[in-house]
Amino acid sequence: MSAETTTTERPSYILTRAEVTAVERVSPNFVRVTFGGEDLSDFGTPGAVFDARIKLIFPAASGALPPLDDEGDDWWGAFLAVPEGERGSMRTYSIRELRVTDPSGGSGVPRTEVDVDFVLHLEPGLTGPASRWASAAAVGQELFLVGPRRDVVDHGGVEYAPRKAASVILAGDETAAPAIARILGDAPRDLRGVAFIEVPSAADVLPIDVPAGVEVRWLPRAAGQLHGLELIPAVLGHLGDEDAADAVEVEDIDSEDPLWETPEHSGLRDEITAVDAPAERYFWIAGESGVVTTLRRHLVKDLGIDRSQVAFMGYWRRGVAMRG
Repeated sequence: MSAETTTTERPSYILTRAEVTAVERVSPNFVRVTFGGEDLSDFGTPGAVFDARIKLIFPAASGALPPLDDEGDDWWGAFLAVPEGERGSMRTYSIRELRVTDPSGGSGVPRTEVDVDFVLHLEPGLTGPASRWASAAAVGQELFLVGPRRDVVDHGGVEYAPRKAASVILAGDETAAPAIARILGDAPRDLRGVAFIEVPSAADVLPIDVPAGVEVRWLPRAAGQLHGLELIPAVLGHLGDEDAADAVEVEDIDSEDPLWETPEHSGLRDEITAVDAPAERYFWIAGESGVVTTLRRHLVKDLGIDRSQVAFMGYWRRGVAMRG
């Protein structure tokens, strides 16, 4: 996420202090935290949110938030200027829901609330600052939130772009579930397609708003099962690649940088050729980087799906503590 500017040089992203106004344990492995407060009055995005990314800055080990100037435009420079031991941790999340209301009927300051769904990775060796914070989150606590400025249309951070594709296939693990839910909630009601969502347990299946023409397939893992062993066969089987689906092996990737490729950008520096004719299908795939890389290989190399039809995003990598 970058501090891009519009033609008027108005920064498209803002750093703002946000207060926890509600905490709900929506399932065994998800906790929904609602952020609000007067400082969020400039935060928001016009129209649909889709998979818009935001950043949260968590307190340092001392429990204190870093001394950041939320009135300045260079939030990234301000964050880096704080000594490492005092700046806390920054992590990227998707907006689960954004609500902007005017309690005075159009004449007052809009009230903004942002819901963020946290996955609680609390097992030894798997947890991180975000999970630890979310597991003990309480009303009244504060974080810094970096996200789109209200009324700035071209703010970036949204990868979902099906254009005029006739149907979509969405696939991801629990870390991608909030983005998939928001995409389907904001999608046109005549959207057609299927969404595959792998979650830690059957109790983590959550209610989401889905267009009538989209089927959602929740894929609970067995206890101790690795990520992807439910998701990959389900996606490949749906595409008719039964042989690959029966012999799934998640790739072990060497790079610490997760895979990130969209129709406009290739983290692998592959050439992406624009296609003029509308694609029959658009693919949006996110989650653990090895799982996403495995699906990329099958879709692009084995099934010949054009790169311009797919967004592959490694949200995290098994065994690697993600930063930023």
